[in-house]
Amino acid sequence: MRKILMLSVFAAVTFTACKKQEDTVSKLVTVSYPTVIITSPQFYSFPVNGGPMPNANTIIATAYDSFYHENLKPVVDASKLSSLVPGLFIATVSAKNSYGFIGYAYVYVAITDIADTVDISGKYERVANGVTVNITKLGTGLYRSDNIAGVAAATPQYITPGYFVMEADGTTLDIPTQPTKSLGMFSGQGTYDEVTSLTDTTITLSIADNPNFGTQQRVFTKTH
Repeated sequence: MRKILMLSVFAAVTFTACKKQEDTVSKLVTVSYPTVIITSPQFYSFPVNGGPMPNANTIIATAYDSFYHENLKPVVDASKLSSLVPGLFIATVSAKNSYGFIGYAYVYVAITDIADTVDISGKYERVANGVTVNITKLGTGLYRSDNIAGVAAATPQYITPGYFVMEADGTTLDIPTQPTKSLGMFSGQGTYDEVTSLTDTTITLSIADNPNFGTQQRVFTKTH
């Protein structure tokens, strides 16, 4: 595990000189992030103005730091959840250990009037590089890609899952601002184009707000 040097500054008063003197105490600690596990449902889907929406009282989680053997109390931030407009909304559950390292987990709430019978899950191939990605349906209109940007295996540090929602028109895909494991936040938008021939069914995504992925459109063709 990675170690970091933590510094604590203590102020001491030297009465003979009438001056404040600062002494620095250092401690080498191991970097360890708590694991947060959502024990209530993690994925929801409602029509616009539907519900009941999850909240800080109904989102239940546990948190534990296996290195420091600390049981921690998770903190739920559900302030961004709303059923008033279509989209994908994310609640954050966090826990901080005694050294200030924070672990996170997330609850995803899709708001869409798309019919539940619509299902665009399956295997897709990115046209530019032939990379296969798997898209899984998690609820009505709610999907997860195991490699949202279609990044090649040669650069695994850029492979990140992503969540998106299909809006009621059956074409528009909304990728809200969401975290990656180590590359910061990203968002985006996309379109779904279904035709009679399977291999002509495509998803086109644009990733924004993160320079690690570039701004080019990413086209995926359905293979299975």
